[in-house]
This record gives sequence, structure tokens and C-alpha cells, in this order.
Amino acid sequence: MISPTMQGALNAQINLEQYSAQLYLAMSAHCAGKSFKGFAHWLKVQSAEETAHAAKLVDFLLARGGHLELKAIAAPPIDFGGVIQVFEQTLAHEKTITGSINALFERARAEKDHASEIALQWYVTEQVEEEAGVGEIVDHLHAIGDQGGAIWYLDSKMGKRGKG
Repeated sequence: MISPTMQGALNAQINLEQYSAQLYLAMSAHCAGKSFKGFAHWLKVQSAEETAHAAKLVDFLLARGGHLELKAIAAPPIDFGGVIQVFEQTLAHEKTITGSINALFERARAEKDHASEIALQWYVTEQVEEEAGVGEIVDHLHAIGDQGGAIWYLDSKMGKRGKG
């Protein structure tokens, strides 16, 4: 059985993962509206990945005898600026998620909830990959700028991302 505080913390993380999915879907639509179909594709795949992260937490919560409590998800913005700003905001959001996952992991450790700690280890590792991947995209965008042929080349490369 999962503790009430751990249940509440997991539910909060599930809702945050769902917000991430909405945010990246909104960013995808924003990029598509600017004819950056590759960046839009990358963000749409990222959105689906965030939904899968939430579902994985739901499965864990239920397997531990917990109860799912979904809350209303805040609407994400509709304008994100240029592509560089989109991915800078993506990186900042991933850092927020990392902080939330780390706090959740620490809560599990403090409660000596070994099952939750082990399950959350996957998310800790995943966040290292997420930040590194998005950080690389930001570095590339800063190197090439948001005008000229290089950004269109990078856009076409981003469109080749497979399903997460």
C-alpha cells in the first residue's frame, strides 16, 4: 500500500506530465504554423512521450493500491516566439520536470518507500536524457541562428525523429 503523501505526490507528477504533453502539443502547433514541420514533428513525438510517462506513473500508482486523482490542466500558452525560444522554453520546462522528479524521489527515500524509489529511478535517468537532448538542440539553434538555410536543414533533420 502506498502512503497518502506519496499518493498525492505521484498524482501531482502525473498531472505535471499531462501538462507537459499539452505544452509540447501547443509548441508543435506553433512550429507547424510557422512552416517548421520537422520541429513540429519532434515536439509532437515529445508530447506523446510525456503522455506515456504519465500513463506509466498511473499504472505504478494503481499497482500499489493508490487512487488516481486527475486535476484540471492549465492551458499552455499559444505563442512561443521563434524556434530558438521554443526550445529554450522546452529546456527550461524539462529542468522544472527534473526538479519535480528529484523531489518525488527524495520523498520516496524519506518514506523508505523502496518500490517508489526504484520505479522513480527510471524517471531520474530519463530526465538526464531529456535535458541533454534538448540542450543539444538549443546549442545547435544558437550556433546556426533562426534564419537562413541551416535552420531549414535542422528542421528537416528534426522531422526524422521516430516515435519515443
